[in-house]
Amino acid sequence: MAGKSGTIQVESRSISLSNLDKVLYPAAGFIKAQVIDYYVRISRYILPHLKDRPITLVRYPEGVRGEHFFEKNAPGHTPNWVKRFAVPHRVRTGVIHYILINDLPTLVWAANLASLELHPFLHRAPKINSPTEMVFDLDPGEGADIFTCVRVALLVREVLDELKLQSFAKVSGSKGLQLYVPLNSGLSYDVVKPFAKTFAEFMEQRHPDLVISKMPKNLRSGKVFIDWGQNTESKTTIGVYSLRAKSDRPYVSLPVTWDELIAVQRGNARESLYFEPEAALARLAKIGDLFAPVEKLKQKLPKEIVASVKRTPKMLETYRQKRDFSRTSEPPPVIPERSRQGATRRFVIQKHAASHLHYDFRLEMHGVLKSWAVPKGPPLVKEEKRLAMPTEDHPLDYLSFEGIIPKGQYGGGTVMVWDIGTYDLIEGNFFKGYLKFYLQGKKLKGEWVLTRSRDDGDRPKWFLIKGGEKPAKISRVAENRSALSGRTMEQIAKNPEREWQSNRPPRAT
Repeated sequence: MAGKSGTIQVESRSISLSNLDKVLYPAAGFIKAQVIDYYVRISRYILPHLKDRPITLVRYPEGVRGEHFFEKNAPGHTPNWVKRFAVPHRVRTGVIHYILINDLPTLVWAANLASLELHPFLHRAPKINSPTEMVFDLDPGEGADIFTCVRVALLVREVLDELKLQSFAKVSGSKGLQLYVPLNSGLSYDVVKPFAKTFAEFMEQRHPDLVISKMPKNLRSGKVFIDWGQNTESKTTIGVYSLRAKSDRPYVSLPVTWDELIAVQRGNARESLYFEPEAALARLAKIGDLFAPVEKLKQKLPKEIVASVKRTPKMLETYRQKRDFSRTSEPPPVIPERSRQGATRRFVIQKHAASHLHYDFRLEMHGVLKSWAVPKGPPLVKEEKRLAMPTEDHPLDYLSFEGIIPKGQYGGGTVMVWDIGTYDLIEGNFFKGYLKFYLQGKKLKGEWVLTRSRDDGDRPKWFLIKGGEKPAKISRVAENRSALSGRTMEQIAKNPEREWQSNRPPRAT
């Protein structure tokens, strides 16, 4: 793959690729095209381990040195053919729509989002309370390193062998190791998590100078933390064969044999525990998938230990189905809630009858509303371009403002919330003058692009462009009514309810 963008056919799916020459791993000069190529070539090995497991994507649109975010909910621009699985929120009503990477087209699509790291759950849908394996994440504290982790891993294996439990190791692609114990026997997290906790505590008691089972980092100096807390329905672990984004080089989370770990302990060969993509692919071609048994091997935890684990019965949880207020005749004035993680943020488009009627386009970003004045309103036809003049940042409270700015003040006039919702950033950077995003509003749904003109001058010009494949259709009734209250501009002007006091002086006339 070459060039900056293009469309490829993957099996029966047509997938648009972008920014293929962007460097994501600076030390290796490893570009986005190579990331996608790696996931294509590793697909026969990685897909069986991802199948039907809800996935958290960790996205690095600007590379490993740039801002990154965890993407749990499927972005609004997710193609219809990408499978999803709804999981109830743990602390509030509603669901999280995780994606399932069950095929090559979905894997390529995710890689194109700069999803460098893939973090699956230990369970498979729909059995979200039953982990198929137990995992111990070995994390070295200050003064310890990956060789200390190797030493602890071999000690853990000895005890697991005594319990007649086979285990499999993989390097994390960072500074630690992970040990997997296949289960595939229908056990619930209610049993597996306390068992893992008891096991980690036992290892700490047996090797107090080397192992810690408690999370506080100030207790880990010179020791290895056995993270047993990964064995819960709400946690994910870096997937086998996934890339890592912990350094400037593209290391892979890769299985290793116990014999290799023993050899490392004897020879202290640090380089043998880090694998870049080509080395990982060559190794797989030679020795195959060392983690294949993890998906099929059935093992039960020792009965006598399971019996001693204190079980805390879970209270039955009822989930209230969310009403689709967009289908009711009088939608309530609800402000969209920002996702706590990921790219999802809020947007508002306000119809503003000031000295000239125009639309104010605002995106929640960096703790403020980045704002543009769009005289003719948002473009609705594919590739249509509209002038978008940048204005000052607005406070987040302005997101729901609908009313009037008194005459004589800057921007004096009537303001209507023409559309409101959330948006997913597909790619781009505000400071570089390019943003591609997917709007999920009450009126607008689809892709748009904001791009800054190269001829900045004193006041840079931006353009709002309709992207995607389908035009946005707005009914005549919806065009003239608030997305928040259902009122017209005339009704708002007669009964404004709210006033906004501008802190900017009015423009000279």
